[in-house]
Amino acid sequence: MKMDSKKLKNILQERLKGDNRAFKFDSKQDTLRVENVNTGKGIAIQLAPVVANYENVADKAIDEVTYYVEEALKVMGEEHSMQGKEKSIFPVIRSTSFPMESEEGNPFLYDEHTAETRVFYALDLGKTYRLIDEKMIQRENWQGDRIREIASFNARSLSTALKSDIVADNTFYFLNTNDGYDASRILNEPWLREMKDKIKGTMAVAIPHQDVIIIADVKNDTGYDILAQMAMSFFASGHVPITALSFLYEDNELEPIFILGKNKKREQ
Repeated sequence: MKMDSKKLKNILQERLKGDNRAFKFDSKQDTLRVENVNTGKGIAIQLAPVVANYENVADKAIDEVTYYVEEALKVMGEEHSMQGKEKSIFPVIRSTSFPMESEEGNPFLYDEHTAETRVFYALDLGKTYRLIDEKMIQRENWQGDRIREIASFNARSLSTALKSDIVADNTFYFLNTNDGYDASRILNEPWLREMKDKIKGTMAVAIPHQDVIIIADVKNDTGYDILAQMAMSFFASGHVPITALSFLYEDNELEPIFILGKNKKREQ
């Protein structure tokens, strides 16, 4: 079956319907919002990435987003404590277009990262997580810097096992554990430096969506084009897209680059 946003909207509404559920379809933004009518809290599903993912993995794409939304809706509206859960606090990467506050106007704890990305902080709840916000911090009398320090430590403790592929003499390393924090590995600076020492050519990094990080050992111009195509493909199919741009990693700094095709690249 050829999938499009309208068909997907109908399938998701059928899968996610419930006594206290309401749906709002925004054709301009191409989103479907699923809301708990009792609390007014809900989640907006970006339909285009799911349609793109459907082309690759068929019904698995719908199963994944249904599961993700169900788990997120379960924890919305509940109060969660960070007390005694220091090992469950992690940084998460989001695009700069991601909202900096909740629907109720409650600011999230976040930091600037690159021109394309920001770092938010999350309390892991097992099958999903919730972003840490100002009300939560004040209620528990924590300091933002304490959360940053704990999250940074926990990010460095995450597995960094990689798969690799060589294309046209360029080596591409992939990390995809689906633990919700794959892109967060970009904050593990000792690991990035360790990878830099292994790289023979130019080191480039991509975090197209939350559940993947790609590190490229670029030896020739074709490598940039391949990385750009990979990043765009992953970006289009991710549940939580971040950026289709890649980054050069030089002097322990990440610089976003536009790869213009046919071997031309420009730093942003």
